[in-house]
Amino acid sequence: MTPTTPHALDVQGLRVTLPGTARPVLDGVDLRVAAGETVALVGESGSGKSLTSRGALGLLPPGAAVEGRIRVRGHDVLAMRPEQLRALRTDTVAMVFQDPRAALNPMRRIGDFLTEGVILTRTMNRADATARAAELLRAVGLDDSALRRYPGQVSGGMLQRVMIAAALMGDPELLLADEPTTALDVTTQAEVIALLAELRARYRTGLLLVTHDLDLAAAVSDRVSVMYAGRIAESGPADALFARPRHPYTAALLAATPRLEAPGGRLAAIDGQPPDLRQESIGCPFAARCPLATELCARQAPEPRPAPGLPDHRAACHHTDRLEGSPADA
Repeated sequence: MTPTTPHALDVQGLRVTLPGTARPVLDGVDLRVAAGETVALVGESGSGKSLTSRGALGLLPPGAAVEGRIRVRGHDVLAMRPEQLRALRTDTVAMVFQDPRAALNPMRRIGDFLTEGVILTRTMNRADATARAAELLRAVGLDDSALRRYPGQVSGGMLQRVMIAAALMGDPELLLADEPTTALDVTTQAEVIALLAELRARYRTGLLLVTHDLDLAAAVSDRVSVMYAGRIAESGPADALFARPRHPYTAALLAATPRLEAPGGRLAAIDGQPPDLRQESIGCPFAARCPLATELCARQAPEPRPAPGLPDHRAACHHTDRLEGSPADA
């Protein structure tokens, strides 16, 4: 990719405030996904991961006050008119949701679900759309007979494969996967993730993977962004971030990850709760739960800064230098 090529996704300084909240739900989020790259977005529930990904589709909540920029392939999503957003969701950006059964109409055949979007937008005629749907079903490991089936006639794993095929119908340049393996068994999870990685490489699609599973993020992503309370706490190449986390929150998440080789006893846990959206937040949002917090953390929010010698590995922490050791060193 040349330096002038637009990123598949470029989020800069995104700040989103909702009615009834005392602080932004998203507070200065910076995030980029290049063509053919997988970026994992990890963090606790409520940290803003799904809202960030939905912003790329222009699906921010009604009444939201928005600052900053969201660009997909260089185009400003926040400035798009409704018809432009429809085109964006048809052939540029697609999303794979957590629960495929919630996305499919149980009274309609899978073939109709796959083809109706491109037919209604006149991107393809019915014959071409059906041929494309059959091709993609084969690409995700299913045969053409799935076109004639209803959602209730196939397993959850097969439905998630259908959702991936549907997401690829318009040859998107950016694929958003929001916890795509949550409801699946371990074996099917591995198959779906391997499939996403294969299709990303084949079609040069940028992939933003929203997940709670740190091991999954480490296995499949090129870069990782760790979110906390609507902010990016740490971001960097996956290998460097997991080998040597530079933010206490990342280190705590890794320490709390169950591992077969870990000693017996209670799992490590992060004490306390994320800050309440109904209360103003001053200083570092993680300060109340952080073992390294000082008076500086309570009064001043840290800005992201690069790790020594690693300009692409950044952490928003006043005391990064005090964070010694890592799961890899344990």
